[in-house]
Amino acid sequence: MAVSAQPVAKERPRRTRTKRVSSLPALKLSQLPPSHIDLRDLLNAVLVCEDCGTWVPITGIKAKVQKLVPHHTGKAGVDAAIRCRSSNRVIKWDITIADWRNALADAITEASSRTATAVLPKAFSPQTDRILQARADRTPGGRKADWDKVLPHVAATDKHRQAVPAGDTPAESPAVPQTTLHPHTTR
Repeated sequence: MAVSAQPVAKERPRRTRTKRVSSLPALKLSQLPPSHIDLRDLLNAVLVCEDCGTWVPITGIKAKVQKLVPHHTGKAGVDAAIRCRSSNRVIKWDITIADWRNALADAITEASSRTATAVLPKAFSPQTDRILQARADRTPGGRKADWDKVLPHVAATDKHRQAVPAGDTPAESPAVPQTTLHPHTTR
């Protein structure tokens, strides 16, 4: 009995080895927010692409020219495979790692100062407190007595709403013209 071998994908090179360079101007690290750059592990340095907003590795760290790895704009396997225009964009290192760490620490401090504090409930005014206390003290019998007291007023209001005014004109409005109005033109 012959067993067929499972197809295995060919091993691919780990680094992009293209000589192509994007026609866009070089991306300066000092112009990016420090939170959009990750230089903790220099051999695996990544940053957020300005165009598509995805985290992209920087290739050629030990070479003369560092570039963004070619990448697509959408999510893998979900969106159409459209290459980002910032693929192979040159990176200009105009900031040291120590300066980046200091800028990142400052950014973290600033962001933590903007976070919301615990929300405290607003204190009740004395009048609101009295109303809430009165509602809590009411009994079902007291509520029924209140409804019985209000029902005659509700019935009278409903009866008043259903009343139609006497005559052919609505109450409190000008009379409706019975003849057709034709504008006269003067020459």
